Order: sequence, then structure tokens, then C-alpha cells
Amino acid sequence: MQHNLFTTMRSLKIMDGCKGTQVYAFNPSGPNTAGGGGGGVGDKLLNHLQDHLRVNSIRSKLNRGFQAPHNTAPNVVPENLLPHGLPKTDLLEPRIEPCLKSVDFAETLADVYRRIENCSQFEKYKVYLEQCVIFRGLSDPKLFRRSLRSARQHAVDVHMKVVLAAWLRFERREDELIGYSAMDCCGRNLECPKASLVSGYDPESIYDSCSCSRTPREEVDDEILMGHEECSTSEEDGDMSFCIGDEEVRCVRYNIASLSRPFKAMLYGGFKESRREKINFSQNGISAEGMRAAVIFSRIKRVGSFDPHTVLELLSLANKFCCEEMKSACDAHLASLICDMEDAMLLIEYGLEETAYLLVAACLQVFLRELPSSIHTPNVMRIFCSSEARERLAMAGHASFALYYFLSQIALDEDMKSNTTVMLLERLQECAVEGWQKQLASHQLGVVMLERKEYKDAQHWFEAAVEVGHVYSLVGIARAKFKRGHKYSAYKQMNSLISDYTPAGWMYQERSMYCCGKEKMMDLKTATDLDPTLSYPYKYRAVSLVEENQLGAAISELNKIIGFKVSPDCLELRAWFSIVLEDYEGALRDVRALLTLDPNYMMFHGKMHGDYLVELLRPHVQQWSQADCWMQLYDRWSSVDDIGSLAVVHHMLANDPGKSLLRFRQSLLLLRLNCQKAAMRSLRLARNYSTSEHERLVYEGWILYDTGHREEALARAEESISIQRSFEAFFLKAYALADSSLNLESSMYVIQLLEEALRCPSDGLRKGQALNNLGSVYVDCDKLDLAADCYTSALNIKHTRAHQGLARVYHLKNQRKAAYDEMTRLIEKAQNNASAYEKRSEYCDRDMAKSDLIMATQLDPLRTYPYRYRAAVLMDDHKENEAIAELTRAIAFKLDVQLLHLRAAFHESMGDYISTTRDCEAALCLDPSHADTLELYKKPRE
Repeated sequence: MQHNLFTTMRSLKIMDGCKGTQVYAFNPSGPNTAGGGGGGVGDKLLNHLQDHLRVNSIRSKLNRGFQAPHNTAPNVVPENLLPHGLPKTDLLEPRIEPCLKSVDFAETLADVYRRIENCSQFEKYKVYLEQCVIFRGLSDPKLFRRSLRSARQHAVDVHMKVVLAAWLRFERREDELIGYSAMDCCGRNLECPKASLVSGYDPESIYDSCSCSRTPREEVDDEILMGHEECSTSEEDGDMSFCIGDEEVRCVRYNIASLSRPFKAMLYGGFKESRREKINFSQNGISAEGMRAAVIFSRIKRVGSFDPHTVLELLSLANKFCCEEMKSACDAHLASLICDMEDAMLLIEYGLEETAYLLVAACLQVFLRELPSSIHTPNVMRIFCSSEARERLAMAGHASFALYYFLSQIALDEDMKSNTTVMLLERLQECAVEGWQKQLASHQLGVVMLERKEYKDAQHWFEAAVEVGHVYSLVGIARAKFKRGHKYSAYKQMNSLISDYTPAGWMYQERSMYCCGKEKMMDLKTATDLDPTLSYPYKYRAVSLVEENQLGAAISELNKIIGFKVSPDCLELRAWFSIVLEDYEGALRDVRALLTLDPNYMMFHGKMHGDYLVELLRPHVQQWSQADCWMQLYDRWSSVDDIGSLAVVHHMLANDPGKSLLRFRQSLLLLRLNCQKAAMRSLRLARNYSTSEHERLVYEGWILYDTGHREEALARAEESISIQRSFEAFFLKAYALADSSLNLESSMYVIQLLEEALRCPSDGLRKGQALNNLGSVYVDCDKLDLAADCYTSALNIKHTRAHQGLARVYHLKNQRKAAYDEMTRLIEKAQNNASAYEKRSEYCDRDMAKSDLIMATQLDPLRTYPYRYRAAVLMDDHKENEAIAELTRAIAFKLDVQLLHLRAAFHESMGDYISTTRDCEAALCLDPSHADTLELYKKPRE
């Protein structure tokens, strides 16, 4: 009979074939493992294989007594979908984070906050840089960017301003925006390339508009004065001459002597030149033209009218004869000429040779603002990578820990195992002076050496990090020992760590690597209990279940973490298992979603590109037109299925990759899933693919808003509206304005903007969001009936989240039962419903609230309200220690201002003012303007 592929795959339920305990490889060219009728299918499936794939499909042993139905072949997963078999627990390892990790983050944050508050104003940027390093280890990139802005705000010298301004620009990845050049200015002193080259401490002006667009007056003055001075260089104007070759350059002896002490000594001291009218200057490496320029500079003190080659001659002369004023003028002028990579590459060697501080700074600025592309340019990297290169930079005043930290972090992201990464980290270690700097550099070198499988060196660097106080590097030492065959030593290392410090999830996670059986599973359970955000325990348990042929349970285990923390590796595993279960639609959904997070992701332990697997899966699922996709997107959006929505958008973009609207929707979904890096990438693509000026301005506005530039975002929205009134421009403006404390007048203006947005053409997905936001503003203005109308209208176009707003309205009207029922509807409709359980708890009695909040925590342990509620209840019941323990449990894996503030308040009520102060300082490190914490912070200090 002619075998239909789908019939073949469905003819055998995989769970029926998973009752054996052994896993076998299916060989399509040999006899069928189930017996009977499968040879033709094997031949057909082989035709699907690509030449470069090695077939090693894994299939569970079938029950010996099972007989395939009459005239149907046994169900077989196509080999090209599982070319590398199933995942194995032996190949799973938890990642060692390449960042500083404290055993007591709250104390670390408190310490940093105290030092920021107490240090001198000229030292603040150093402590803010340390804060940047600490925030790098947290999950919120906005904290890192805020700290980086503060470091730039308080920077004093040009070098630090150049490095930090370039880093801020890199965080927005403007290199990916079509039409932007490296030296483009954002309009504020904060990142302005010209403002960065101005030395001095002026933190108040950092957010002011810069002077990039102004015409420099100096050049005009130079031209006028140059013309005048050129007319006055005749022989009778001078009283001596410098002879260079066959030419004489007349000058005024006093003017030349005033250039430096060496010139003064030569012309007025005891040297024979002081008695001569003509001095032979041919052996000093300057041309007659260059000397004439020196004569002119001795009069007008400017170099702006000279050509660059002449200025370089003057710079060399200034260095030889210690002419500081002339060197500074040449340095500044040459620095002002640097505007692109070609200029920088041409002049950087001159700058380093002559130790010209500003010229080197200007060249560095171009290299840094061209990152990450410049890190792949060998001629650029040789300026940074070797010890000799770092020493040359140091001689020019441009070798710093901040510079090499910036470069090495980009290198780690680009290629962790590369020689460039190693060399940059070695230079980082050489620049390290303070303890935290040595900890970071040594730890990161350990992580890189571990990735490169250079385990002896890895252990050395981890040990160096531990010696200067980085406890987390003990994990690296244990791992390196394990890789070198010393498993028991690694186990003892982690045992000692757990006994010496307050236990943390990552400690038990690491120890689980070095034990087996029940002890291993207990350690993994403890790791999850202490820190449910760690993905390795879920992955290990899931793969263990697959090895026991419990595929459904394995997927359920992965669903636990995917429900609140989406990552490519967990999505990959779930897709892998779905293929074995022949759930090709589920597998394709997950692969599309993970490719949205990481477009270059390699599946199956790095052996197959995700895009290729998409192509292999597509023939096995129902094909959708673009219209079908829009319907699917509406359904998934309305059921709050963000991963499903991402997959549909990815499918639509495969058919229409230049659709900026879809890229924008993609970014919104990614932000919902807290995938900010991927969301910003989608926003940049939306901006690049936009087909009109007004649309481009809106996407640029969102990029600016999401990176902390609210005023610039508003300006983009207003400019877009001036070109064409559109839903998205009005919505952006309303959203940005609402992100501040609104009084009645400003609230009414936001209402007006949202109403204008709703009058503009858009689809139901976005209009539902606008109606929901409008309802929220109406509630804040105590216009409950209007709010209810907005939420009802949003629900009518399937904006499911509007149930939450409507429940709030009912609650404010004292209709608690209606509010509770509304949230129950949201729970029933939404796939991601942790927030719905949390909100419903506000509309029921204490026992039911506890039940809802337990469910909310199970679904999403990162939500902080349940912990705060349970702690408050315990405090009301006079169980102070239990209340603090509840908060401490959450703070261990979720550093949150509200959690820290509440724990501080509990400590204060118990008279523990030291702990109160610590928690207040930790909270203020995260949010320096948190009013309640500032108020509480005053009490113990008073």
C-alpha cells in the first residue's frame, strides 16, 4: 500500500511504546523494531534526510506483544527530526555565571549605597561603576543602564566620559539602526561625542542639550588671525632665524623662548645659540613649513588654520621641547578632526607615540562607538589586546579597568572562547586595583578557561578570585576539579561551602553535579526550593523522566519554569520532547519562539540550526495562510498565550520579513515575557523596516523610552504626530506621559491622547490595549462608569486582560462578588494566569486569598505580592520571625524594593535598627527615590 506520512506517524501512540526500560536507536535500513510492515516507510523517510545529517534516531522499545493494526505501519518519528537522539542527563551542566555573585546580595547593595552617599563627588563614578558590575548579575537591565548613566554623570576625566558615553550608546545598540553612524549624537551631553572630550566635573548639565549643532567660533577666529599674522612674517618682524635645510624662518626670540623652558634656556641661557642670530635646526625633525607654523603659534596661540600634517609636526616639536601649551592646542585640534574609523586608524599611532591625551581619546571614542563590529577588526584589537598595547595606552592616560571591562563584556557576548576574549580579560586583570575588580577579572578568566576546556588554568583563576573574597568562584573551583577527574574533591568543596555560609540554591545545584541517585534529586529539590529561578534542576529532572520514558511528566516539569521564565534552552528541550511525542505543532511553536529569543540558536547540543529544524517540521503541521495567521494570533493573544503568539508572529515574519508592524508586536510580546534584550532587537528591526518617516519616529521613540530617555521619546512622538496622526504615535505619547505621577490635569490630557489614538485606524489587538489603558486612567480619576465602559469595549474585542480592570471597578464600587467572578473568568481564559490568581485574592476572604496566592506563587514565584501578603498576615498574628523568614526566602532570588522595604519595616517594628538600616540601604540602591523607604530610613538614623 502507499504509505501516508501522517497516517504512519499516528498509527502508534508513543506512550504505549514507552513502557520498556531501554532506549534503542531506530535503524530505518534494518528490520523494524516492532515487527511487520515498516520497510517502505524507512525508505521513504531516508529520502527526507539531508546529506550532512547523521541519522541516529532514538526510539523507545515497543511492547513485545504489541501488533500494529492491519494494513498500517508502526508509528515512527522521522529520523531527520531527531538526528542526534534524545538529550542525556550526562550532557547537562548548570552555567557558571560570568559575573560577581554575592552570598548576601542585600548586604552588598547596602554597602554600595552607603559608599555612594558618603564618598567625595569626584569618587562617585568609581562606586557607580562597581554598582554597574553588581547589577550586571541581576535580571533587570534597566538597573544596569541607570547605574551606567550615573557613572557617566559623575565622571571627571575625558577618558572615563568617552568610555561610559560609548557604553551607554552600545546599550541601545544603535549600531543596528540603519542610517545611524557611530559619531551621531543623541542631543544630550550624556552621550554626546564632543561633550565627552571636555574635561571637568559638571553633573548638573549632563541631561542638557549639547552644542553639537553650533558652529565653532575658534575656526573663524583662527582664519581671521591667521590672515593677519601671515602678513606680518616678513624678515623685519624677527630678530633671529632658524635654518632648516636651505630655508630660513624668521622669528621673535622672546616669543619662541616663551614656548617652553628648554627653548628659553637655549635662547637666553648659557648655550652658544643664545648669542647667535641664526640657529641650525635641521636635525630636529621639523620642516621649514612646520617651523613657520611654530612661529605663528608663538604669537597667536592657535593651530586651527594649519593642515593636519603641519599640526602633527608641531605636536612632535612640542613633545621634544616640552611646549605644553602648544602640545595641548595641537592635541585638542587633532582630536576635533576625528570623525570616523579611517581618521581614527590613521592618527591613533601618532597619538600614542606623542602621548596626546585628547587625540587618543578621540580615536578610542570612534573604536568604542563602532562596537561590536570593531572587536572583529584585527587592526583595532591590536591597540588593546597585548600587554605592550595596554602599557602604551597607559602612557597616554587611557588604560583603565572601565575600558577593559567594556571591551571584555562585548567579547564575552560575541565569542567567549576566542583568543581576543582571553587577552582582553588578561588586560582587565592587569588593570584591576580594588578587590571587587580583581574578583571580577579572575572569575571571568576562570569561566572562559572552563569553556575552552583549559581546566588547570580555570582552577587557577577561580582560586585567585576566591583569594580576594569572591565566594561564588568556589563553584568554579569545584567544576574545574570535577573536569580534571577529582569528583570527590569537588563534592567536599561544595559541602564545605554549604556548611560555612547561608545556603543558597546555586550551592545545592552545584553539589548535585557530584552525587547521584536520591541524594542528587534531593539536592536539586532543595536548589529549587531555595531558588525556583534556576533552570538546571528543572531540565535535569525533565531529562531524567525522559530516560524513564515518562515524556508527559517531563514536559510538565519544563512547563513549571517556562510558565514564568522563558529561555531558549528550556524551549529547546520541550520541543525535543514534543517531537518524540509526535506533537509537531507544539515542537514547531517552541522552536519558533526560541528563535525569536535567539535567531542564531543551535539545536541538539549545538549541532543543528533552529531555522533548519523549522523547515523539517513544517511539512508535518497544518499550513496557514497569512489570514489564518492573523486569526491564530487573535486567538492566542486573547487567551494570553504569549509563547503561542510569538510563534505565530515568527511564522508571519517568515512570509513577510519586512513587516515593521509585526516586528513591533513581537517586541511587545517579548516585553511581556521579560525578554528585554530580544524585545529591543525586535524594536530596532521594526524601526529599520519602517516604510514611512512617522512610523520610524514612533519606533525610535519606543527604543528611547525603553532605555530611559523619556523626554526624547515624547519628542519623537510629537514629531510623528506633526507628520501624520496615527494610533501608535498618540499611544506612545500617552504611555510616556502616564509614566509619571499624574495630577488631574495631566490625567485628562492622557485621556485626550488615548481618545485620539482610538480615533485613528488600528487593529483590535492594539485598540484593546488602548481601551484598557484608558480605563485605568479613568479609574485613577474616579470616573468608574467610564472606566467600566472602556473595559467592556476592550473585552468585546477579545482583550482578555480587561477582566482585571473591570474587577477593579467592581471592587471600588463595593461589588466584591462581581470582582471575584470577573477574575475567575480571566483565570479560565488565560494560559498565563498567575497574575489573575494574585489579583483575585484581593476580592475574597483570607482563607481563599491564601489559596489563590499559593497558586500564584506556584505558577510564578517571581511575583512578590504573595510573599508580602503572607508576611503581613504572619506579622498580624505576632509571628515576627516567620514573617521575616517569608520575605527573606523571596529576597534570596528576587531582589525587590517592596520586599526589602517591608522587611525593613518589620525589623524597625521589632527594634532591630541595624537590620532596618541595611534593608533600607539595599532598597535605595535599587531605587534611590523610593519615598516610603527614604522616610523609613530616617527613623533609625535619627
